[in-house]
Amino acid sequence: MLMNTHQRYGAVAIALHWLMAVLLIALIAQGLYMSDLPDVGFNKEKILHIVYHKEYGILALGLAAVRLAWRVGNVLPDLVEEIPDWQKVAARFVHLSFYGFMFALPISGWLMSSAAGIPVYVFGFRLPDLIAHNEYRFQQLIEMHKWLGYALIGFIVLHAGAALRHHFLSRDNTLKKILPGK
Repeated sequence: MLMNTHQRYGAVAIALHWLMAVLLIALIAQGLYMSDLPDVGFNKEKILHIVYHKEYGILALGLAAVRLAWRVGNVLPDLVEEIPDWQKVAARFVHLSFYGFMFALPISGWLMSSAAGIPVYVFGFRLPDLIAHNEYRFQQLIEMHKWLGYALIGFIVLHAGAALRHHFLSRDNTLKKILPGK
């Protein structure tokens, strides 16, 4: 089934969820790795990582837009009835926060490149600058992008931990709703 039902997510939502999970975790890992590479001189490795990080970050932005459109156009599976209301509110908050991160991180990265005067290319196509070159804004956007990334790491840990708790301790269907297969 492609579409979501009240019992579980459909194939499209499941594919988008896991594709975004892998992509975001890879982008985080790459971002942490490349930020530790030295800035001195011409560091070809760091430059290549930055180029690929930007390209895949913009890909993540596009997929986030597709994912949001799919979410708006489909029903959401019902939350497990047995969980307390505060957990239901927390679950919705975390999910909505992920959408915020999926948009804020690539846009802040794009803004950062624009402020640095460095063009953003996506698989050979140059994207327009979002703001004018400004070194002060560039430094601010570096900090914003970094802290958004750290916050996303925290939300991923929280989300995965809650899913595993539901699966292994509560033994409910929360995790099974988003897993491929029946």
